[in-house]
Amino acid sequence: MAAGAIEPTGRMPEFERVRDRNLLRRFHAGDRDAFTEIYRANQRAVFRFALLMTADESKAAEVTQDVFVWLIRNPASFDPSRGELGAFLVGVARKLLKKRFSEEQRWVSLDESAPYCSLSADPGVEDLVRLRRAIAALPERYRAVVVLCDLEGKTYEEAAATVECRIGTVRSRLHRARALLARKLVGRECPA
Repeated sequence: MAAGAIEPTGRMPEFERVRDRNLLRRFHAGDRDAFTEIYRANQRAVFRFALLMTADESKAAEVTQDVFVWLIRNPASFDPSRGELGAFLVGVARKLLKKRFSEEQRWVSLDESAPYCSLSADPGVEDLVRLRRAIAALPERYRAVVVLCDLEGKTYEEAAATVECRIGTVRSRLHRARALLARKLVGRECPA
């Protein structure tokens, strides 16, 4: 199996779990290079999750930075016996996004409340933009499972661990999210 490859079970290979534990131990002891390695190994996955959740690169970059600042301040919060470091950091990103989203809900601009209509000549691009905006508009509990399962390709078990709920809850949220997306996307034409 290639380095960095995921085992057929969907779980991280043991050598990567050991590497993460060793990096965290070194980081706890004050080794800054260990933190740099942790950042390099996990930054892309955290950013991708945040981008898919927000549909906004600048917000995703801010949340990614916030996750690693949080890790610097709370290095002992990760328990390797409970799961993988990457999934833990995505879970931290989810919680930070949830907090940010609830704060932003108080300040919705008039432009954001208007129906979306793209001026793109390419219908494929327009559909993709509409889909991303529809996903970003879902309530967080539904958006998280869509991003994890449908966009990131995580298993129900991995998604359940990340969002800290039961597998059955992931399945029901995913079903509900897909129904909400179908309603948002069907019959939404641009005004004349």
